[in-house]
Order: sequence, then structure tokens, then C-alpha cells
Amino acid sequence: MPTRFELANAIRALAMDAVQKANIGHPGMPMGMADIAEVLWNDFLSHNPANPKWANRDRFVVSNGHGSMLLYALLHLSGYDLPLEELKNFRQLKSKTPGHPENFVTPGVETTTGPLGQGLANAVGMAIAERVLAARYNRDGLNVVDHHTYVFVGDGCLMEGISHEACSLAGTLGLGKLIVLYDDNSISIDGQVGAWFGDDTPARFEAYGWQVVRNVDGHNPAEVKKALETARAETAKPTLICCKTVIGFGSPNKQGKESSHGSPLGEAEVALTREKLGWSHAPFEVPADVRAGWDARTRGAAREQAWNALFKDYAAKFPADAAEFERRMRGELPADWTQTIGAALADAARADKPNATRKASKAVLDAIAAKLPELIGGSADLSESNGTDFKGHVALRHGKLAGNYINYGVREFAMAAAMNGMALHGGLIPFGGTFLVFSDYARNAIRMAALMRQRSIFVLTHDSIGLGEDGPTHQPVEQVASLRLIPNVHVWRPADQYETAVAWRAAIERDNGPTALALTRQNVDVQPRSEQQQADVARGGYVLWEPKTAPEALIVATGSEVQLAVGAAKRLAEQGRAVRVVSMPCAEVFAQQDAAYRDTVLPPELRKRLAIEAGVTNYWRAYVGLDGDVVGLDRFGESAPAAAVFKYFGFTVEHVVERVEALLAR
Repeated sequence: MPTRFELANAIRALAMDAVQKANIGHPGMPMGMADIAEVLWNDFLSHNPANPKWANRDRFVVSNGHGSMLLYALLHLSGYDLPLEELKNFRQLKSKTPGHPENFVTPGVETTTGPLGQGLANAVGMAIAERVLAARYNRDGLNVVDHHTYVFVGDGCLMEGISHEACSLAGTLGLGKLIVLYDDNSISIDGQVGAWFGDDTPARFEAYGWQVVRNVDGHNPAEVKKALETARAETAKPTLICCKTVIGFGSPNKQGKESSHGSPLGEAEVALTREKLGWSHAPFEVPADVRAGWDARTRGAAREQAWNALFKDYAAKFPADAAEFERRMRGELPADWTQTIGAALADAARADKPNATRKASKAVLDAIAAKLPELIGGSADLSESNGTDFKGHVALRHGKLAGNYINYGVREFAMAAAMNGMALHGGLIPFGGTFLVFSDYARNAIRMAALMRQRSIFVLTHDSIGLGEDGPTHQPVEQVASLRLIPNVHVWRPADQYETAVAWRAAIERDNGPTALALTRQNVDVQPRSEQQQADVARGGYVLWEPKTAPEALIVATGSEVQLAVGAAKRLAEQGRAVRVVSMPCAEVFAQQDAAYRDTVLPPELRKRLAIEAGVTNYWRAYVGLDGDVVGLDRFGESAPAAAVFKYFGFTVEHVVERVEALLAR
């Protein structure tokens, strides 16, 4: 039977061999955390390599994702569908072992990590999801939701500001099944971190309300095991285990140095490391007894089978709850979803008074939330302003996690990353609100939602200079265009209550990426639509206003500027000019339509085009072409009442008419 040290050395050897073969990568972290990983995976982690999506598995997140070879070695050795050839193809095109872990590429990877600190914040979301679902479904003696979330973090993760946001929230909520193992090796790319990271990290986490296990020797399995037992025994607080480790452990000349962080050890040093570790095997060779010591397939299958038996008993006693739990974990919407959203759409279609789209959004949430139990909302301290505090919501509180709403506090980045963690966990559809201008704080997490193809919904209100008196610090100008630049993000900027309801339907029904809803503070006019136009809203862009004769020009507009476009078209019609108005609530969805439909909305021969949006103009140049024009805003706003600001910057019917007339005169 191999010793723990030999089992850990298999990780070290595979990591340094893969990095050396690729001639790029990060061997230091896997070599330094190998002993910790061995204890966690062989003594504690509940998972089944044959079924990486088993609902009640423990979640394991490597937040310091540059150390991806640690995770790949663990998955390979424990029995996941990650053959040795994939380790040999580390960091190569289309391999299952990319430079940083990607959840949609490699079986067993829970989340895509690499931007430091975000994996930790994802894990907070996963731990929230576990507690929320446990509170909803568990019964006495039938705990069908009962698992831990384990996270590896490094110094870099804890330097990032998101770690403060996320861990403060985790402590406040008392997420007792969240266990973080800190690789305290005091090394980053620039060297010894003490000169720029002198925090008392244990005291910091104790101040958050965490249990902290200090001064654990990360290379002593007995100490690591005892620390994990202490962590698991604490159910009212998350736990940080501070593990002192040596980066690049085993490398005679590079351990404990930044030179082992992000570069191959070199052939000569790899040979010396093998000798020092007593690992006499050839590159990528793992002896049979060591492989047997790592193989988790038998015990993993037994754990899932035991849970299946438990769930069978649960289903016999609570069949409706069991069916709903399974549906939610599959990511399917309720059977009556079409009816539920249909009623909300019908209500929106009957709207006859101007309204802010943020209020229209809240009306939709009020209509659907009670019938969509997987929906969990929140806001970064702007609940009333965002309209995210839907009717009947129950906020999560310490010790009371049976709810569907999270007061995130002023923590936009952690909110977005935690939402991604909830979506990754399964069983929940998260949405979170802030002002559109503060989406910049959350931007990288929105990007990660897009990369990971997760159903996270970002409610971004106060979407333009219509914010008014708060001035340019709070008036978004570039944010909508910036979000549109992120691949796989659908940005909806609805014109009125009906388009807002369609946007919500699209966001909830979309299961392969995030949605951003850009919503107004100020009231916007209701736009009348035919049944066909109502149907076409879902296509992202459609003809909202058509002149009685063949159009000479067209106006493309979004959000609050659609009413200006319609007003201008009507004014021009009185002058005998024929102008079409196209509402483009979601350019990304419109771009996915077939060419024939797009050409009926934006005829190629109709080259006199004007776009209107209260933001930067560059995005719309692709739609209006060299012969077209854009009414927009390529500077920051002003502090004044919204109507005055709009008039000052030319967002008036009169100015739009002038710009169209200028186009027609060319």
C-alpha cells in the first residue's frame, strides 16, 4: 500500500511532467498543495468520478486556477474521464486540459477559474445554493441536499478585492459548509509577498465571522486531516484553514522561489526533483499500486448509490418535492411556465400608461416569481431602485437561509460571481441588480458567466443620462456598448413594458449564457403593436412603425429612445416623408436571425439610416453604414433633471427630425 507521501508525489510528478512537456505552465502550486489535496480527496471529498454531475456531490473549486495541473492530476488519478493522453496534451489546442480549468471542457471541473478570487466567490454562491436548497427540500432524517464546498486559494486570490466582498458576505450568512484551504506559501510572480501583502489574514477572516484554523503544516497529512475535521464540525461558520506550504515542494533548486511559480522546472531540475522525492518512474508513469490508492470509482459509486436509496425513500414520502427537485437540478422550467409568462406578457400588452422599464421589470417579477421557485434574486444595496425586491420575496439571513432573495450589500463583483456559482451548482436561476454604470465593477464576472455559458441574469437599471441629477459619475454612457462587446452576453434594452416582459422571458428561457437587462429610471411611452409585432420582439429587432408608402429612410433605436424615433417618424410623415422605425431591444438576438428576416427589417438598399441611443455611437456604425448617422453621446453627461439633460444633448424629436432631414437631403 503506498504511503500518503507517495500518493501526493504522483500529483507532483504528473504536474511537473505535463508542464515540462508543454514548456509552459505553473508547476509550483500543484507541487506545494499536493499533500493537502491528497488528504482532502482521499479522506473527505464525496464525489463519483463516473457521474461528475451527481446532484449531492461535494463541490471542489481551485480558485488559484493557474495551478490547473493539480486538478487535472486529481481527476485523472481518481477515475474521471480524463485519460493520460490528455495530461500529455496539457495546454494544447482542443485538449481537455487547457491552461486554466474550464467547466465546459473537462469532466469534473466545477467552474472556470484563473481570474484570481473569482473561484472563491463562485464557491460562496455554490455554498449559498446548497443551504437554500437544503432548507427547501430536506426533511427529518432525509437530507437529500447535504454536501460541502471546498476551495483552494492562494495569496493572489486573497489579495484581490473580490475576496473581501465574497468572504464578508459568506461570514455574515454563516455558510458553515464552506471550507477554504489557503495555500500560504508567501510567493507570487514578483517574489516574496511580504513587501506588498502584509495582512493578518487569519484576523481578517475572524473579523468576517469565519472559523480560522491557523498554522497548519500543509505538508503534514495528520495536521491537514485534523484541520479538516475541525472545519467540518463547525456548522454555523465558514472555515479558513491556513496551510503553510512550500511552493514547488521537492525541487532542490526552485522550491520556495518564484522561479517555480509560472515556468517549467527544466529537464535537469525535473530529474533532480525525482531523485529528491524518491520518484524513480519515467515521465507520466504512475505505478499500479499508486493508481489503486487514488482510484475513487468504487467508493464514489457506493456514495451515490447510498444517496439514491435515500432519495428513493424521500420520493416515496414526498413525491411532489422530489419531482420538483429533480426538475430544477436538470435545469428545466416548470410545466406551467408558458402559461405563467404568457399571463405576464398579456398584462404587459394591456399597459396603457407611461412607465419606467425598471418598474415594468418589477411587475414581471411580481407576476412570475411565485410560480418559478428556482428564481433567486438580489441587489447590491439597491433593491427598491432596481425593482428586484419582488412581491413575497424572503431574504436570506444568518441561520435563516430558507429564502429567495439576497441583500448583497455594496458588493457588485462578489454578487455577480456568486450568482455564477449558484447557476453552476444547479437548482437555482439567479438574478442580481445594480445601476448599469456599476456593471463595470462586476464586468469580469459577467464575462466569466458568458465564457461558462451560465444562466445569470443581470438587472442593470438607471441605464442612461436619464438618471439625471446624480450626474456623470452615475450616468452610463459606454456601458451598454461595452457589454455588447462580450461574446455570448445578450443585452436587452427594452422600449416599454411589453419589450421588458419579452426580455425577461428570453433571459429565463436562455440556458446557455447570461443576460443583461438595461432598464430606465424615467418613464417611457407605451408603444402599440400588432400581434405579429409582439411576436417579433423576441427576434431582437423588428419594424415597429411603418409609413404608408415605401420608406425613404429608417431609424433604429433602443430603450427610451424608441419613443423619440416614433415621434420623429410621425412628425416627418406630416411633412410627407416616409420613415420606418426599427426597435432593436437585443442586437445579439437579432444577429442570430436568418438573413432573410434581417433584410426585411433592415433592407440593404435602404441606406439612409439613423440610429438613436443615449450612449456611445461607435457600436451603431455597423448598422447605419457610411451613408448613415447616429444620434448618441460620445462624452460624459451632466448633472441636471433628466429632461433637461436629454434636451441639452439633443435627444428630442425636433433634433431627430433635423438629422433625418439632413440624411434625406444628401
